[in-house]
Amino acid sequence: MSQPRNVIMIVADSLRFDSVYHNGQRSLTPYLQENAIQFTQARSGGCWTLPATASLFSGLMPHEHGATSQTRAINKEVPTLAERMKAAGYETYQITANVATTHIFGLDRGFDEVIRVWDFVPARFNRLQQFLVLMGKPRLRKILFSKDAVVHRFSEDLRAATSWLQLTYQDIFDKARGIIENHEKQGKKTFLFINLMESHFPYHVAPTFQTTSDNWGGKLAEVKSLFHLVNQTFLTKEKAPVNPAVLNQLRERQRKSWKIIGPGIDQFARELHEGQDNMVLFCADHGDNFGDQGWQYHFSNVTDGGNKVPIFLLKHGQKTAKTVDQYVNSKDLYHTILKESGVDDNSFSLADDPDRSISVMQSFWYNNKGQTLSKFKFNQFCFVENGERYLLRDDRWFHAPVGINSSEPLFKTMSAQTNPLEELMEDSERKKQLQEAVQAFQQFSAKVGNGKS
Repeated sequence: MSQPRNVIMIVADSLRFDSVYHNGQRSLTPYLQENAIQFTQARSGGCWTLPATASLFSGLMPHEHGATSQTRAINKEVPTLAERMKAAGYETYQITANVATTHIFGLDRGFDEVIRVWDFVPARFNRLQQFLVLMGKPRLRKILFSKDAVVHRFSEDLRAATSWLQLTYQDIFDKARGIIENHEKQGKKTFLFINLMESHFPYHVAPTFQTTSDNWGGKLAEVKSLFHLVNQTFLTKEKAPVNPAVLNQLRERQRKSWKIIGPGIDQFARELHEGQDNMVLFCADHGDNFGDQGWQYHFSNVTDGGNKVPIFLLKHGQKTAKTVDQYVNSKDLYHTILKESGVDDNSFSLADDPDRSISVMQSFWYNNKGQTLSKFKFNQFCFVENGERYLLRDDRWFHAPVGINSSEPLFKTMSAQTNPLEELMEDSERKKQLQEAVQAFQQFSAKVGNGKS
């Protein structure tokens, strides 16, 4: 397969599948709808930026690449997508609005340059807005008041408020245009990874941060709920601190953020693809939880809200409007890019061989400042098959139907004697793959700990 001139991977951080497809919002992206391969049943292997992005960069599940809530770093022996593309002759660049995709967790490996939004986009918000957001994040409070040199690894977060408090996606696209144009003049190929934060907390609904409530009481409740959401205080409380009505309000914030950035992403993709020998991929790294399965925010759980992701693939040199409904894992975009780019013929493309992908999700419990309640201390393995989700938690299997639209059916306990891998899997090869994955997950889970005393 011929190599595309440029390969551009655009990731909207935390963007839920149902935000893109809610009430006809797919009309926001006409070029993608009419020319891309869409995946309607794709799920992320991880539920937050580190494990999910590490899976995109490695083609591996979290228990394989090692970047989880406990371990916090991708295995140095794992070859990354940027390294593979660089070896194939591409100039490799990352433009990011999320500090988590940088050197903090080792996700910069293989990129010739990592360009951080906060280094080139001026702040357009006032100091009070910045102070409120900084104080709302415990890690940032620790940095502000700590004298420990170790925590200063995260000092960039103080400047990263640029992407937490304002729209930056057009600035990022302009920067990307400049890089590609410059390289094309030099006859160079470019692999470009882009992370957008508009759909991530606090879910941008305006050029700079603002609430969606009309009155002061509502505004205060919205800000308070955002505080509890990002700090995941529900992990430390017997009663969830954010009520369902406000969770729906926060869900609408993300949908509004998609309405803002969706047309811009579509136009950028069209500009890069139409009449060009480029491959363009748009997706989310993971989703988010607004009460799905009783969960708030996107750490530590497996849900359709938090793991089901939109994926649009524009092949280079051709328009291929197509819908793929098979259950797939977004980690296999790693193999797809290598295959479609002509970098590795031994890889496979989700566009042509979706059946080679297995829809598996994992989560690892999050130690919220040492206060996480024991009922939330568990690691989970989940897979999707024949319209059902099967969940392994604390050596017990649960099941629930696949969610429809924004619904999130609750998991129910299966009988102690039931093992879905043994009794419900008809494909022997898939059964073998899943059995091996479960065994490896359990070994890794035991190694990092499940929080039980």
